[in-house]
Amino acid sequence: MSQSLADSELSPPRTVPAETAPNPTRVLVAIALAAVMLPISVTGPGVALAEMSGALHASAASTQWVLNAYNVAFTAFMLAAGSAADLFGRRRLFLSGTAVFALASLVAGTAPTILLVDLARFVQGMGAAAVLTSGSALLAHTFSGAARARAFGIFGASIGFGLAMGPFVSGLLVGVASWHAVFLVNVLLGAVVLVLARPLPESKNPGARRIDLPGVLTFTLALMLLALGFVEGPSQGWGGIVTLGSFAGAALFLALFVVVELRVAEPMFDLSLLRRPTFVAIIWQPVSIVFAFAALLVYLPPYFQGAGGAGSTMSGAMLLPLTLPVFVLPLFTPTLVRLLSVRMLLAVGPAVLAVALLLMTFTDPVSSRTGLYAALLLAGVGIGLAFGVMDNAAVSVVPAERSGMASGMFNTLRVAGETIGVACVGGLLLTSTRQQLPAGDGVMADDVVQGRLASVRAGGGQDLVDRAVQGLQHGWSVVYVVLACVALAGAIAVFTMVRDRDLDQSSAAQEG
Repeated sequence: MSQSLADSELSPPRTVPAETAPNPTRVLVAIALAAVMLPISVTGPGVALAEMSGALHASAASTQWVLNAYNVAFTAFMLAAGSAADLFGRRRLFLSGTAVFALASLVAGTAPTILLVDLARFVQGMGAAAVLTSGSALLAHTFSGAARARAFGIFGASIGFGLAMGPFVSGLLVGVASWHAVFLVNVLLGAVVLVLARPLPESKNPGARRIDLPGVLTFTLALMLLALGFVEGPSQGWGGIVTLGSFAGAALFLALFVVVELRVAEPMFDLSLLRRPTFVAIIWQPVSIVFAFAALLVYLPPYFQGAGGAGSTMSGAMLLPLTLPVFVLPLFTPTLVRLLSVRMLLAVGPAVLAVALLLMTFTDPVSSRTGLYAALLLAGVGIGLAFGVMDNAAVSVVPAERSGMASGMFNTLRVAGETIGVACVGGLLLTSTRQQLPAGDGVMADDVVQGRLASVRAGGGQDLVDRAVQGLQHGWSVVYVVLACVALAGAIAVFTMVRDRDLDQSSAAQEG
């Protein structure tokens, strides 16, 4: 069985000689900075898409791959990176992953074509997977007991801070410099992390033996083809050969992945865990949340910049009502668990998100901006309520010796939910907007979705701009309703499938 984060936490740490013992503060600072850097790379580029697509003369489909390429690689290589960290060394993979991440950021920030940006983002996602998994394992190796709980609390807060501030910081960078700065800032952050982490001692898991390469390959191809189908659907037609071929290929490779995982000696996914209804509901619940959260972070900034007339800095600031609760509420998780229980938090979170998304159908970034802020704040509260408990719940409903596999499955599916959410919403938004435009103009739909209203105005004046904005607002209404249904499905799954007694261990851990 392949090793992942929680496996590393459960295995005894290797004895480190006193003269080479790690400096705990240095370890924590390096990994916390990396934990801030990674989510900024997820949420930040959304703010820069409008300027980037115009500067590089990119279509909506190719621009979407700036987001999808990173997410696909991050998702697909996460479990493999966890195995590699245990097999080859956690410090070695952390340093290598950080270097790859920084170099890919440099290429993305200086690339002259959108294709090179997309390729660099895929490599950047591979580096991010290595940094996240090996960084978590380094924390587990360095700290123990109450100190480990505090260290992982800081680690989680750092990720939340990166998610919350990513759009705002990126908006500032675009406003002060250009879209290039959104990527280039990671070169500087990566260099600082490398300096801090270089003196750390090495550690490995002596029980780790191999990486499930067939599983990695089939899972990656399935995810890429699924994303390709959603991205190309609006331009190629949902019944076109490219779109249907992509979906068929995704289904084929997903089936092959299941066959591989059932037969391989050390699988990435222990599919027998899916026989547990509570576990199935708990790994579906975060998917139902991040499906909406990631899509909103990516596609709302161009909406605010185009239809809302906001600048890049303002468009990032407008997302703070959504992102700040995701950072703040998990800090109060122990109190919330005592008041509501883990099961209620897991269920109430996506239910509140669903209500917020439905309320957003009555808002827009011009005439009802206050209502939009209120709905975004409510959505952030729903997401934040669940974020504080769902990681621990995922590993607490299985025996301790299988918690590593449970953690790997949970995190992989969560990031896969982000990937598919971004791709699906992008395709749905383009299609729904295009249907409301004169003659179903696909070029105009590309421009208005990416916030390039100047191009629309040049082609037909203000009347055409007004009609295009109305089409975009209709497209967002469709998106909000679909995302609300996905979130509600997560709430229903928890209510009907999760049993309180399965979460007693999780609740006790949170209260402690």
